[in-house]
Amino acid sequence: MAQTGAEVTSRGRFISVEGGEGAGKSTQVPRLVAALESAGIRTLATREPGGSPGAEAIRRLLLEGEGERWDGLAETLLLVAARRDHVAKLIEPSLARGVWVVSDRFADSTLAYQGYGRGLPLADLAMLHRFALGDFAPDLTLILDLPVKIGLARAAARSRGADRFERLDPAFHQKLRDGFHAIAAADPARCVLINARADPAAVHRAVLTAVAQRLQVRLPES
Repeated sequence: MAQTGAEVTSRGRFISVEGGEGAGKSTQVPRLVAALESAGIRTLATREPGGSPGAEAIRRLLLEGEGERWDGLAETLLLVAARRDHVAKLIEPSLARGVWVVSDRFADSTLAYQGYGRGLPLADLAMLHRFALGDFAPDLTLILDLPVKIGLARAAARSRGADRFERLDPAFHQKLRDGFHAIAAADPARCVLINARADPAAVHRAVLTAVAQRLQVRLPES
């Protein structure tokens, strides 16, 4: 039986939202958080890289500057250091208090960007993740999927300037999309692939349906 928010009193649940550039993560994360809050579930929104003071400092190092400022290995080490701080200082303490956490990106982005995109060995990335975080993983991962051309066009339409990842060539972004598909196929119990080509309201409904079904909680419009 699905739980209402009032019945959720134990450890919180951790949801990550993934996808390529322009997939709509920054739109869907606050909408999901609002829906969870309206159901009586205490919820915290966060992001990667970032989320904790130490991780936010690393975020600036990663996203600013030229596209080839860091090679794939240096990027990975910085990302994992930020993630370790993020989990230890923010995510785990929140979950222990019964708060649900929704993160704009988590470890699957490292696997997609530095593994499938940059070509680092996937087994080495998995080993590094285990070294930093043990078996810690999201309870549910929502992967917002859309064609690269559409995603890059949406990213380019933003008012702010493109970051160093958005400036990488379309072939790299296709590798990312293929990587996210492979991640979803390899772990269907955790991952849900969501069509992000639709309008934001339709994508939001799909997100709520996935969360309600996978995590057994009643949400509005789900």
